[in-house]
Amino acid sequence: MSDEIITNRKDEHIDIALKENVEGKIGTWFDCINFIHTALPETDLHKIQVKTRFLGREFSAPLLIEGMTGGTPRGAKINEQLAKAARELNIPMMVGSQRIAIEKPETEWTFRIARESGEDIFLIANIGAAQITTYTLDKITRIISMIDADALAIHLNPLQESVQPEGDTDFTGVLDRIDWLSRELSVPIIVKETGAGISYETAKMLLKTKVKAIDVSGSGGTSWSAIEVYRARKVKDDVKEHLGTKFWNWGIPTAASVVEVRAAVGKEIQVIASGGIRDGVDAAKAISLGADMVGMARPVLKALDRGYNHLLNFLNKTILEIRNVVFLTGSKSLKELRKKPIVVFPPLAYWLEARGFRLEEIRDES
Repeated sequence: MSDEIITNRKDEHIDIALKENVEGKIGTWFDCINFIHTALPETDLHKIQVKTRFLGREFSAPLLIEGMTGGTPRGAKINEQLAKAARELNIPMMVGSQRIAIEKPETEWTFRIARESGEDIFLIANIGAAQITTYTLDKITRIISMIDADALAIHLNPLQESVQPEGDTDFTGVLDRIDWLSRELSVPIIVKETGAGISYETAKMLLKTKVKAIDVSGSGGTSWSAIEVYRARKVKDDVKEHLGTKFWNWGIPTAASVVEVRAAVGKEIQVIASGGIRDGVDAAKAISLGADMVGMARPVLKALDRGYNHLLNFLNKTILEIRNVVFLTGSKSLKELRKKPIVVFPPLAYWLEARGFRLEEIRDES
């Protein structure tokens, strides 16, 4: 694929995510979960902390700024501002796919700026599954070193690649390569989806590796299939537009995917919930189901599009909402929140029953 195509695609993705309706139409299923209100919480809201330990480091809140962009001047500006916010709030951040920086080295600065702006933040490098099967170890380590990354995310995006006009659809040998890299690299590996979710079966496969975290990135939020519909329409690729439309809602809703992954990995691997999480209440529900961390992308991007102060305001509101859920369930911490009773409604309840998951046992494992 040409450098020009990759470069144009980076900014196209930003424009489409900001301007078009690319949300999944089935939902995340977090609306199928209700907390039990506690009228006598017997605690002080102002004393409640939502500190989280993730991949060996303590953060002020269980929020991760998901990987979005890089590779263009516009992407660099976004990465700079996101890293600044991550530093100010003491939360981790992931950059967008660094493939372009390997194939076009003069764009490295658009990713490195996140480290320069964020200084000592926990910064996560990012590369696609289709690339790790062809890249040498030197190239992979360069992805890490260019931003002095604390971890490496390998994103699984077979749905996106299958509907993308210039997609890479050969995923042969990806698991073996993940396993090898998880043993060779000095930084922890996060394996993440990109909006279609991760199942129990896939998580069990990853459990055989040395992967340290799984980011479920379930369906119900931004649909990359939807984004590719708009791109295919622009170049009049009727076949890919048709395919993207058909698979717009494909995947495992985020709430179900969190349960699937936690059931598979127990306490062995940390779990990140992402995909359509838009506020602190849904973030708290994800944590209650067993997530260690909650990732956000599109709502963060949209907040930043209004200005840096809007970004900070959005993130602070989200953290406050999480703290309020802890308080109103009579909890004193996120750990206690995971033990509080919840009520689960259909269709999530039907999914759990059909898959044979006992939620009380799974939550005990988190």
